[in-house]
Amino acid sequence: MSTYPPAHHQEAHFKNIIQTLKTFPLATLITVENERPVITHLPLRYVADKGYGKLIGHIDNNNPQVPNLTEGSQVSVLFNGPDTYISPSIYTTSQLPTWNYIKIHLETKVVKTLTNEELKSEMVALTTFLEGKEQRYRLEQTDPRVETFVNYVTGFELQITAWEGKFKLSQDKNSIDQEQAKQALTNNYADLMEDYLTAIYSRHITKT
Repeated sequence: MSTYPPAHHQEAHFKNIIQTLKTFPLATLITVENERPVITHLPLRYVADKGYGKLIGHIDNNNPQVPNLTEGSQVSVLFNGPDTYISPSIYTTSQLPTWNYIKIHLETKVVKTLTNEELKSEMVALTTFLEGKEQRYRLEQTDPRVETFVNYVTGFELQITAWEGKFKLSQDKNSIDQEQAKQALTNNYADLMEDYLTAIYSRHITKT
C-alpha cells in the first residue's frame, strides 16, 4: 500500500473493495504499448478464489487493447465509486472546500483467454449479475445471436495481484460532519443527473 494519500483515506477492508466493484462494475483497463497508455472502459464480473479473486470480461476484437491482453500480461484496473464536491456550508465546524470520492486501483495479470464455449457461459453469467435481483431479462446461451457474437469478441480472466482503495470520506472530521458528507455523497447524483443528461442528450444524440 502506498504512503499517499494518508492512511485514514486508504481502505483497509478488502470486503469494501469487493462491495464497490460489484456495485460499480464498469472498469477502466490500462495497459502500455510503445510507452503510451491504452485505455478501455468495460464491465467486469468479480469471482472469488483463494487469493484476491478474478475479474472476467470480454472486449471487441477491433479494440487496440486486445493484443495487450495475452496470457501473462499485466493490466491496471480502476473502478470508480461515488464522488462529490463537499461544501464547507454542510459542516458544523469551520473547514475548507474539498472533494470526497471512492476509487479502487487494482494490479492484475491475464491468466486465461476464454474459449468460445466459456465465453458464451460468461456472457450469461455477466448478464445475470448485471440484471440484479429482479432479473427482468435472461440471456440464453443457446441464443443464435450469442453464437455469432462470440466470434467478434475476446474473453479473458484477470487475476488480482494487488489492490488499493482510495476512500476519501471526511474521516478526519467529527461524526456529525462525516454524516453530512455522507448525505452530500448520497444526494449528489440525484440532484445533478436530470439536468446533466438533458444537456448531454440534446447535444450528442441525433433524434430520428
